[in-house]
Amino acid sequence: MSRVVMLVLGALLALFVLFNFVLPMIMGLLKVALIIGVVALLVFIAVTLVGKTSR
Repeated sequence: MSRVVMLVLGALLALFVLFNFVLPMIMGLLKVALIIGVVALLVFIAVTLVGKTSR
């Protein structure tokens, strides 16, 4: 009986940690990666336009 109780408590703790710490951290990392990607795209477009107009 105590094994089942400990299994349930462990599963609840794992879900708590997942939804309160891991998922927000992953979303934050994705947000940062998206911002870096947009900045890199803007720099690429600017360099391409400058390269084409200087010819």
